[in-house]
Amino acid sequence: MKIVLFWHRRDLRQHDNAGLTAALQTGYPVVPLFIYDQEILDQLPSRRDARVTFIYNEVERLARQTEQAGGTLLAVYGRPVEVFEQLLQAYDVAAVYTNEDYEPYATGRDAAVAAVARAHGATFRSYKDQVIFAKDELLGKSGKPAKVFGAYSKAWLAALHDEHLLPYPSRDLFRAENLRQLAEAPARPTLEQMGFERYEQYVPAAELPAEELVLNYHNTRDKPGLANSSTRRSVQLRFGTLSVRELMRQARALNPKLLNELIWRDYFMMLLWHFPFTATQSYDPRLRQVPYRNNEAEFRAWCEGRTGYPLVDAGMRELNQTGYLPNRVRIAAAGFLVKHLLIDWRWGEQYFADKLLDYDLAQNVGNWQWMAGTGVVAAPWFRVYSPQSQQERYDADFSYAWQWLPEFGTCEYPKPIVDHKFARERAITTFRAAYRASE
Repeated sequence: MKIVLFWHRRDLRQHDNAGLTAALQTGYPVVPLFIYDQEILDQLPSRRDARVTFIYNEVERLARQTEQAGGTLLAVYGRPVEVFEQLLQAYDVAAVYTNEDYEPYATGRDAAVAAVARAHGATFRSYKDQVIFAKDELLGKSGKPAKVFGAYSKAWLAALHDEHLLPYPSRDLFRAENLRQLAEAPARPTLEQMGFERYEQYVPAAELPAEELVLNYHNTRDKPGLANSSTRRSVQLRFGTLSVRELMRQARALNPKLLNELIWRDYFMMLLWHFPFTATQSYDPRLRQVPYRNNEAEFRAWCEGRTGYPLVDAGMRELNQTGYLPNRVRIAAAGFLVKHLLIDWRWGEQYFADKLLDYDLAQNVGNWQWMAGTGVVAAPWFRVYSPQSQQERYDADFSYAWQWLPEFGTCEYPKPIVDHKFARERAITTFRAAYRASE
């Protein structure tokens, strides 16, 4: 009997899943699939990666749920094209269903897998699931993507209808008559077999945050020293253990500021899809030749939280220990690296990519280029935030600093690595020269 393969990627859930719903409605039995992508895993700097452990735990959870429902989940370690070559030879596959992924690597990978599927007489279908609007759905009057977030947000809200946020009935359809049990399915790989150690870091439950937290989100989101200052659901959205429609319904009902932040998420994904080169290159051609200093000793001091500026240092210590960094502190740390130390934003983007549990290429690149002043949507290149002013505004009592810097206030805490006034003038002079050189 023919089967349909449903390929999980950034959607590690069985409920409210667009592509899984479509697969379960084909009339063919469905076999869920997850591929531990060797192309991605081989690039990780450490074999002790909390994200890999998190993914592994979630895949094992999905496998148990699939078995309880009367089906089999395949989990395979390898390169996707090679994996599909093997699966399409081993099974009579009518179609491969999945949800869209907008990152440059993913779009190329999916095109290659689709070609393999066609060569074996199977169709390849992908569905929008991790955003509300994508690709060309919200273009400006010029027919091009909006380069001002305000215009995009206005268009997003105007286009939104209740049905955009309705859940898909995948959980109701996920039952034995729509699934296929494979008697001789290959054993799922263990972390150790894939060359990884188990490494757990705290991740909130894959459920909606408390209503009180959401109601107060606009008052607490910029207070890093406050417990429960944000929803902390970015990891769940990144790996799709929580549906973005769920969180958007809640935000729409309770807090427009949270909804606005989720619209930013759609926006950055749309921009990356339209401008994939921005993953590794500044969008603004005038700022691609900035003569960054790229001092390696100063970069290490930033990475280790030894700059002498407590808000920046506390943030980097939290990132290194927990894989999490509050939004306001991400801004402070990123701005300091690029403007005060004149280090290429790509160095910081890569460091965050290595450390953040919720790392998302579109969001990370979008925000780093915004802070550097080089992006599609960007803060002015001449804006240089004062670390002292940021400290006074967002951690005036140093509660956040004390939490992560035990030596703060003693002779062991370093002096500022650079003077703000000097660094500000140096940054503006450097960026202005690069800007004018391209005119």
